[in-house]
Amino acid sequence: MTRATNTGPGATARGDNWGPARRGGTLAGRIAVRLVPALFITILFAWPLIALIRRAYRIASESGARLEDLLARADAWSLLGITVGQAAASMVLALLAAAPIAWLYAHIGGRVAVILAVVVTVPFVLPTVVVGVAFRSLLTGPLSFLHIESGLGAVLAAHVFLNVAVVVRVVGAAWRNLDPRLLEAARTLGAGRVKATMTVVVPRLLPAIAGAATLIFLFCSTSFGVVLILGAGELRTLETEIYTQAIGYFRLPEAVVLSMLQIVVVFAALLLTRVFSDPAGAGSAGGGGRRGAAAVVAGWPARLAMAAAATWTVVLLVGPVAVLIVRSLRPSAGGDWTFAGYRALAEPVNGVTPLESLRYSLVSAGSATLIALVVGTLAAVSLFRARGVLGAIASTISLIPLGISAVTLGFGYLIVLASMPYAIAASPAVIPCVQALIAIPLVIRIMVPALESVPVRLRQAAATLGAPPLRVFTTVDLPIVGRSLGAAAGFAFVMALGEFGATSFLARADTTTLPVLIGSALNRPGAENLATAMAASVVLVAATTLAVLLVEALRPRTEVPLL
Repeated sequence: MTRATNTGPGATARGDNWGPARRGGTLAGRIAVRLVPALFITILFAWPLIALIRRAYRIASESGARLEDLLARADAWSLLGITVGQAAASMVLALLAAAPIAWLYAHIGGRVAVILAVVVTVPFVLPTVVVGVAFRSLLTGPLSFLHIESGLGAVLAAHVFLNVAVVVRVVGAAWRNLDPRLLEAARTLGAGRVKATMTVVVPRLLPAIAGAATLIFLFCSTSFGVVLILGAGELRTLETEIYTQAIGYFRLPEAVVLSMLQIVVVFAALLLTRVFSDPAGAGSAGGGGRRGAAAVVAGWPARLAMAAAATWTVVLLVGPVAVLIVRSLRPSAGGDWTFAGYRALAEPVNGVTPLESLRYSLVSAGSATLIALVVGTLAAVSLFRARGVLGAIASTISLIPLGISAVTLGFGYLIVLASMPYAIAASPAVIPCVQALIAIPLVIRIMVPALESVPVRLRQAAATLGAPPLRVFTTVDLPIVGRSLGAAAGFAFVMALGEFGATSFLARADTTTLPVLIGSALNRPGAENLATAMAASVVLVAATTLAVLLVEALRPRTEVPLL
């Protein structure tokens, strides 16, 4: 007989602590919970990778190329150094730039905190192609005097813009959960504000800081759209070189060798993320943390610091988007103000209009959201029940699609679909499934802590009254985790809406998403195409902002990091 390890009012269930609810479950039901996510990830993730590796191995064997020859021809070690170096630099700069914003987020509440959460989250979920357009506009406009229109400097600036949300969501949430009485005690014992923060707060935030740092490193090491648009050929990373070798030169062995090297980097980053992750928010949580934190920073110095942090937030995160909006109305510096870019949304680009692409993008993202919720929730239930080393391994594997090369996956899909009947290869379900694969890790990361928050006594009571596991989930768990499920749906939607890397390999005339169309418009010469790309980017910014507002309205009020 299984027994709950904690039966207090706020007890949560892990592993076998489902008690009677779990014993009542059928074997088929338990297998289905594990089998559906496993099959989905195997088909959509493992199959294209294996197909790509097999094709490259066959070509390499026929040509007699050895591994060291392929590494040398692809300049792999130099690319690895550049990739790791730019990711590490982006990580450090993002941590420094986001520190004041995380502090501000930790010490405010109410609607202001919700607005700040939206402001920092929108850049993170924006399509990378839109971020590239925004920074191209910024660096060739108001900041043209810096002379960093392209190259490493532009890429680092865009990576900071994208990843501030990681620091605020992870470190800021952990900071809000700290018991303010610890800081008050240090101040009472004579420690100054800075010393008390460094000796009491910072040590307790180190796990969250390390977790945020490894996540940023992971995202920046696999960055594609930003490097492709802002690197301008001057910055070559593993991700962009995989694309060049596979698409530009059709050198599959070299592309696969680089992909395998990148997968090693991804695995290392994921392991570090797992080691440093703190799902509970890190640190010592205390009741009334937000109110207590605000009391600690009361006074005019704190208000001045908050004003400075708010100003920095606007400059860093709102500025690039504002410049993008201005440039969509005035494409060339010193030119006329015009709505030509927005009128062009009804005119075809490569045979499809941006409005048609937007319509397809919304439908595709909606379908992907439904798939991600079903598969991600089943995976979360399975991980929630898992224990020990097996659970830790499964949890780490579930995050891999979030960091794996979209270019590698996209090229693998091309190989797999080329060998399948046209009806399957041209199926409208292909792109939503690919988009769902990218969103599932985020759904899992949101839903596992939500399931842990359900008191075990409620499950046991429902099961004792005869409710089967599915009925227990729908009547007990679902009402409690409903807001988390809504937040997961919102994040899945914006992730699917902005997916660019893998989708760019699979899009056809009737399945062109708006991010892919923006990329096509950028590659076409002429001010008209640039204006169209900027106007379409503004439309995506608006759609993303609305979705994030919905997420903030639905997500639980508990301060659990969502990233």
